[in-house]
Amino acid sequence: MEKINILLVDDHKLIRESWSYILNSDPRFQVIGDTSNGEEAVEMAKEQKPKIVLMDINMSPLNGFEATKLLRKYAPGSKVIGMSMHCMPAYARRMLQIGAMGYVTKNSSKEELLTAITEVNDGKKYICDEVKNILAQQELVDESGLPDMNVLSRREIEVVQLIKEGLSSKEIAVRLEISLKTVEVHRYNILRKLNLKNTAALVNYFNSQGL
Repeated sequence: MEKINILLVDDHKLIRESWSYILNSDPRFQVIGDTSNGEEAVEMAKEQKPKIVLMDINMSPLNGFEATKLLRKYAPGSKVIGMSMHCMPAYARRMLQIGAMGYVTKNSSKEELLTAITEVNDGKKYICDEVKNILAQQELVDESGLPDMNVLSRREIEVVQLIKEGLSSKEIAVRLEISLKTVEVHRYNILRKLNLKNTAALVNYFNSQGL
């Protein structure tokens, strides 16, 4: 049986080495390359034509979203599976919208990662259980008339994640390398879009959605 060859893209060396060990230990798979750079990933995919690209979305300077767009243009035969520490459905939706075939979080088990690869290789789309469970919870919340997180932009979702972690606006500005004023604008827009009065209401909203 022909092996499924895979390109690993993540800016953490330890993660790439761990994935490589796991995948090469399974006779169905073969890691043919790895990189920490989105632009380099596109060039490698053009040359090596992997069947699967495991793409971390949180990289710089070229993030996984932009790298995926380029991959779909220059290496259309390679199927992309987005990987992230974020379990936000909006991230999964965006990856699929720009051409990825799957999305798993870094909380996913080894078995789920291997399932995602085989499903996507067979031409099917795959979303990990963690994200699917949140989507199901959101559908229940949506039916109750509460606001939907998917009205937020990617940057607003990043701000939401940091608010949830307990960071102040000043700390968020430093983390995201933006001005304090920009953070305050994002916070205002988040509350407005979700029709919430203050940060306390936002935290309660997180809890109501199981986020």
